[in-house]
Amino acid sequence: MKVELLTREYPPHVYGGAGVHAEELSKVLAERVDVTVRAFDGKRNPEDIPTVTGSGSLQVVGYDTPAELANANAALRTFGTDLAMAGDVDGDIIHAHTWYACLAGRLAQQLHNIPLVITAHSLEPFRPWKREQLGGGYELSSWAERDAYEHADGIIAVSDGMKQDILTAYPHVDPERVYTVHNGITMADFATPADDDPGWSVFERYHIDRSKPTLLFVGRITRQKGLPYLLQALHKVDPAIQVVLCAGAPDTPEIMEEVKSAFAALDRERGNIIWIEEMLPKAELNALEHGCDAFVCPSIYEPLGIVNLEAMACGLPVVASATGGIPEVVVDGETGYLVHVDQVHDGTGTPTDPERFVQAMADAINRIMEDPERARAMGQAGFERARDHFSWESIADRTLAVYQDVLAKRQEH
Repeated sequence: MKVELLTREYPPHVYGGAGVHAEELSKVLAERVDVTVRAFDGKRNPEDIPTVTGSGSLQVVGYDTPAELANANAALRTFGTDLAMAGDVDGDIIHAHTWYACLAGRLAQQLHNIPLVITAHSLEPFRPWKREQLGGGYELSSWAERDAYEHADGIIAVSDGMKQDILTAYPHVDPERVYTVHNGITMADFATPADDDPGWSVFERYHIDRSKPTLLFVGRITRQKGLPYLLQALHKVDPAIQVVLCAGAPDTPEIMEEVKSAFAALDRERGNIIWIEEMLPKAELNALEHGCDAFVCPSIYEPLGIVNLEAMACGLPVVASATGGIPEVVVDGETGYLVHVDQVHDGTGTPTDPERFVQAMADAINRIMEDPERARAMGQAGFERARDHFSWESIADRTLAVYQDVLAKRQEH
């Protein structure tokens, strides 16, 4: 079997969970079948392509934005790359990731008569704040996603919560074409660093005091990650708790200014907070997760929440919003605490009672940090859950089963 995997993100250009997913899935699939990854952000050097063993192979083809579209709307630049991708596809099955690759997948499906599978990492109808980022391009991204989903031969949801979102957003999609296959984790990537690992330098560089109880947030500055709510909640959190925010890659200048203002107010009131705006290298992020005491995920939209899995793989207990696929990862009272949130059903995920959500988030953080022994036990339970239920090897097998089912159904018709 030859798989064509279409994605915006792929090493060395990875900035979110979808990119991590594409990288890890391609590697384990390539141990079993032949995989060609087609990605944005230009040509890849040989050292950027992972080495794989097994019976399959891995090729990576990178595409530049057409020069003629350099100054166009972001959605049009995306479509330009999609057009180039679609013409090059040559395989048995197409597997597209996120709306960025949906048009390429849909066009290639029609052009080459190859079945199309899409993995749903997020859905445009549930991210209306992207109008801030794309302007009228949001209508284009929404159109490309909707058309691809309604005509895909198979759709992989990264959680049961995401499966329900797909069927809500796109009622014309046949439920029998939607499969749940969770995101995964490569446990070896999150092993405890050695004492002399250079990753530990992140603590000294950012003046993070390892003797203090420390709460960690990792995420992009975007509406769905809920950072503004967390910044409000931290006003109600014990000021003795040190907080580290790894928050960068803002969607828009407006949300960046909003976060800067909220951070400044918080810093004046309680202090003991460190903001890391850069995207940290893996070694430093891994050291940071092993050197902190708990992880927080205040998202208001999260199909699964791979950041929670990564934190659990490092042995951290997690405080997280009970939204989307997060409750399928974080077990309330066992691997951390879930924070209930009633949300507006208008696509934004906005809490119906923001003050209540903020207070509940603060209460859960205080609760997990005031009992270090309990927190460590939850962290160990989270580590075991990540190891036992979310390995990429099992996810590759389940993904291949989806491919085989899709191909079999195509032959029947």
